[in-house]
Amino acid sequence: MRRITTALVSLTLLGACTDDPPVPSDTHPESTVTFGGSDAVLTVEIADDPHERREGLMGIKELPTDQGMAFVWPGPVDSTFWMKDTLVPLSVAFVGESGHVIDVLDMQPCQTDACPSYGIDEPFVFAIEANLGWFDEHGVGVGDRVELARAPDG
Repeated sequence: MRRITTALVSLTLLGACTDDPPVPSDTHPESTVTFGGSDAVLTVEIADDPHERREGLMGIKELPTDQGMAFVWPGPVDSTFWMKDTLVPLSVAFVGESGHVIDVLDMQPCQTDACPSYGIDEPFVFAIEANLGWFDEHGVGVGDRVELARAPDG
């Protein structure tokens, strides 16, 4: 019995010692984004400080189907997104001050220093990243109302 317990403890500790970054829902309470005009709900990690926004989803090897990241700013910005060291293809929906989607772009992973930047021609207050094609698959597009429900301490 002692050998079985020791083996289980060893396997558990070995599994915890991995270089794989956690998926977003493992690190923060769940916040959600809902989209008017569809039944789409996305569970998101909030990135609302410069460091979190800069890191984004870098290093994530797999993004679960209905999970993503919401990049939030205190006011309108005209920032761009860079896919350097991001390993999964993503789509990003930009949300204006009115709370509606103003554009959706598809972005490809990039491992070089010459990665393209992705942005739009008008200011936005937050942007939501999800797996490539998620917005199309869920009928989310320009003009749809967006509601971000932050987790109690998120």
